[in-house]
Amino acid sequence: MRSWRFIIMIVLIALTCMGSLYTALTNIGDSIKPNDPDNAFLFLKLFTVSDGTLPSFVVFISFLGPLLGIALGFDAINSEQNRGTLSRILSQPIHRDYLINAKFVGALIVIGIMLFSLGFLVMGFGLIAIGIPPTAEEFLRMVFFIIVSIFYVAFWLNLSIFFSIQFRQAATSALACVAIWLFFSVFYNMIINLIGKALSPSGFASDYQIISYQRFMLNLLRFAPSQLFSDATTTLLMPSVRSLGPLTMEQVHGAIPSPLPLGQSLIVVWPQLTGLIAATVVCFALSYVSFMRREVRSR
Repeated sequence: MRSWRFIIMIVLIALTCMGSLYTALTNIGDSIKPNDPDNAFLFLKLFTVSDGTLPSFVVFISFLGPLLGIALGFDAINSEQNRGTLSRILSQPIHRDYLINAKFVGALIVIGIMLFSLGFLVMGFGLIAIGIPPTAEEFLRMVFFIIVSIFYVAFWLNLSIFFSIQFRQAATSALACVAIWLFFSVFYNMIINLIGKALSPSGFASDYQIISYQRFMLNLLRFAPSQLFSDATTTLLMPSVRSLGPLTMEQVHGAIPSPLPLGQSLIVVWPQLTGLIAATVVCFALSYVSFMRREVRSR
């Protein structure tokens, strides 16, 4: 953990988060609008407010979080094998799965400490600047946001560990991880837009067909981990969000624009949380099985 790449990633994420915090503090007054149900949750706006010059704290975590996970795991196994230390470790009287478990848990602890430190740092500076302490619900929402962020980064950590097992060279495993990250960050939305244009309903389509089309497109988008993370964090940090899918006029009619309690927000994002956790567990399971079946030879 003393390597230069880890230090660079820590400094990069810390600086970008401080920049987003400064942008949020300078524009938090302009974000308060009349009849906005989120005005009661002023502290949460520190994580979501942006004036366009710099992205918000949430966007920075969504973009740089995967790079942190990749940086901590792309050479977790193959570097040990290339140095000849993997066979020495496994020749000791320890269970083989202890090694892969320690690689994952150790990196996960570092990720958790870092994200909680950044989150509480934002809360501390926000408390000094605003002078208003967060309520209990705001604090819990921020804690759940950090936990979701840890699972999101853990997915990319497990994916990078899996590629470090599959490829002998660390550069190859890093390139494979970055390629998947770029695909979901850039090219996946382009592909979905092309599919959307090809399947777009005609102007004579019924409301049911339009809603079905919108739900289908949203479900396609949710195959991307970044979309699951975005849906979950948006609902947790913006209590006025009541649904993550299309609504009919009958469903909207008569609804009072008021924020949801924390329990209801968790129910809304429960499918996204389940999908994100499941993807993380699947990646770890693939890494575990692949490592346990791998033949390790001395150099």
